[in-house]
Amino acid sequence: MYPEIMIIPMREELTRIGIEEAKSAEAVDDAVRNTEGTLMVVVNSVCGCAAGKMRPGIRRALQHGTKPARSITVFAGQDREATERARGYFSGYAPSSPSIGFLRDGKLVHMIQRSDIETRTADQIAATLQQAFDQYCGAPAESSKS
Repeated sequence: MYPEIMIIPMREELTRIGIEEAKSAEAVDDAVRNTEGTLMVVVNSVCGCAAGKMRPGIRRALQHGTKPARSITVFAGQDREATERARGYFSGYAPSSPSIGFLRDGKLVHMIQRSDIETRTADQIAATLQQAFDQYCGAPAESSKS
């Protein structure tokens, strides 16, 4: 495990854009149980592909009109129980970090693994995420009426 002080900026890169941290297995289960619609689960990491590709790609993707109902993040190598629990929902996929899973009603509907992240640019990851948002997250919310 890395000293917490070292990873604070890596955590904050996602929490500043509204992604909730899940630091315990219970927090992951709570998010899965209490999300209506699609839940995006981000397995964050200290690696270069998380820093240079995944996190910037997520930031860009979340500017899209359609988004997951809720997004959480766990930090591999730091929040061990939370990460193991999140990966437990990623049936059929070997543990990888970074990675991004989309759950609906507690079931995995889409997965982006490290191998998908490390071979793409941040812009390509953003485009891939936006396609997933469109496919699994429904139509954008209607504009508020005055």
